[in-house]
Amino acid sequence: MESATEGISKLGINGDFASSVPNLHKNLSLLSPDQIELAKMLVEMGQSHLFSHWPESGVDDGEKKAFFDQVARLNSSYPGGLASYIKTARGLLADSKTGKNPFDGFTPSVPTGENLSYGDESFIKFEEAGVKEAQNAAFVLVAGGLGERLGYNGIKVALPRETTTGACFLQHYIENVLALQEASCKVTGGQSKRDIPFAIMTSDDTHARTMQLLESNSYFGMKSAQIKLLKQEKVACLEDNDARLALDPQNKFRIQTKPHGHGDVHALLYSSGVLEEWQRVGVRWVLFFQDTNGLLFKAIPASLGVSATKGYHVNSLSVPRKAKEAIGGIAKLTHTDGRSMVINVEYNQLDPLLRATGNPDGDVNCETGYSPFPGNINQLIMELGPYLEELKKTGGAIKEFVNPKYKDASKTAFKSSTRLECMMQDYPKTLPPSARVGFTVMDAWVAYAPVKNNPEDAAKVPKGNPYHSATSGEMAVYRANSLILRKAGVQVEDPVKQEFNGQEVEVWPRVVWKPKWGLTYADVKKKVTGSSSISQKSTLALKGRNILIENLSLDGAVVVESHDEAEVKVGGSVKNKGWAIEKVDYKDTSAPEELRIRGFRFQKAEQLEKQYTEPGKFELKA
Repeated sequence: MESATEGISKLGINGDFASSVPNLHKNLSLLSPDQIELAKMLVEMGQSHLFSHWPESGVDDGEKKAFFDQVARLNSSYPGGLASYIKTARGLLADSKTGKNPFDGFTPSVPTGENLSYGDESFIKFEEAGVKEAQNAAFVLVAGGLGERLGYNGIKVALPRETTTGACFLQHYIENVLALQEASCKVTGGQSKRDIPFAIMTSDDTHARTMQLLESNSYFGMKSAQIKLLKQEKVACLEDNDARLALDPQNKFRIQTKPHGHGDVHALLYSSGVLEEWQRVGVRWVLFFQDTNGLLFKAIPASLGVSATKGYHVNSLSVPRKAKEAIGGIAKLTHTDGRSMVINVEYNQLDPLLRATGNPDGDVNCETGYSPFPGNINQLIMELGPYLEELKKTGGAIKEFVNPKYKDASKTAFKSSTRLECMMQDYPKTLPPSARVGFTVMDAWVAYAPVKNNPEDAAKVPKGNPYHSATSGEMAVYRANSLILRKAGVQVEDPVKQEFNGQEVEVWPRVVWKPKWGLTYADVKKKVTGSSSISQKSTLALKGRNILIENLSLDGAVVVESHDEAEVKVGGSVKNKGWAIEKVDYKDTSAPEELRIRGFRFQKAEQLEKQYTEPGKFELKA
């Protein structure tokens, strides 16, 4: 009793604040000075209902203390604390109730950006510039999600990107960063042997499993010191328009919480001190990407080259989008008061906004056959200096939104509790007009094939629209690699159409390579000489740095793995039974989940497989 009384007097609090909340008042003696301060804040912010069921002191005291431990966590993990969260929520809930349009007063226009065509002269120059600049980069993977929506019970980054080699997404990302690190060092004459930092934002759901995946695979070849895991906390749920915090239905001594969204990555990078540490070691660029886009790194070197060449503070990687397609568009919004920003506008907001501002046809395709507003794919490149300066002003807070599900048209009650959310790509909303915000557009076949839909949902996608499933994601890898080899001069046979899990996809030759084999288009072009051909039924897996394809005629399967100091020439006519594709029904519980969600597996009938474990020059001919 004495310590609490002392604590209260030291804080200049006499306990009167709790007199209107008798159940709290009679428990004040349990609380530390810090907890009393939090209790006072909750009462002042209209949250007295949280204590209405509290019993006398001496009953459930441990639960009461645990309640304040949770409040302390929620308070410290949110920029500005819980009071700021509640205040922001009230404003956003009031706007939602009245139907206020967040874009009132804004007129959209097409921002400045760079449209790249894979493999042309300009693209190659930007790739070169990007590889050179990569030694000054750091990567941030946003990986807070589980694969439940995909029909997979693990963490999404543990899913195989493709099943020819079985390499998971996280392995693929790390091997790309390591290949960039090495290529950048080489191109700068070895002056800088800096390790590229790699941060991963996790959540309660994914943190331990991400750590285990890394540790059990020796960090996929990366130094453990290069990798930093930052865990995202959840935010409090709101039960009504007054932003009263919702109690957990399972435990009346806990506040119900839900994820806040991937916009938290900015506050986490800032509050953890990671950005300042990166700045000290000379990092200039921070690249953000999401967990299951297996093509992304084919677009990274050129996009980084665009950022460096154009001096963009923020560069949004984008793909061409059809008008009204269900993907956000990058737009410049200019307000009547002179403010302007370059931002992602959701597709269901962009069309009405254009119609309301003197464009009666709304979002329409231009002469290219696409909307002039490129499609946002949530991959961002920030220049670290201006980024850190901005976060010092905001504490990493990102403009939030609220999306309550109302019981009826009166909008007075919710069907279930809601919460504030924020998105990584909304960072530019707080930037001054002087900020250089641009975009880089690349064809979707080379830059964008996210894996986010389960087989049932993917099968319902209207014909012609992307499935964004494990099936389409894997087939997109083979398509991209086949098209790149075609550009490099290989005769690659046309794909055939097949249906898996109710999705009709193009099946190209199953061509895969390690990032160190073909990081850039120039790398691929150097390693392909003479006249080579690959049949549609073929599989080609290249797992080594210096494997040269020279006058190869492939009709079957070839798998080559080589030591970094081994040079292997693969040529001649290779014909074998190869690997057949066998259908797997997603309801077939005898098959592993990662195969069921794809709808196929490989039957490895016959292959030419060779490993070169020693340095030297070798030839592999059938």
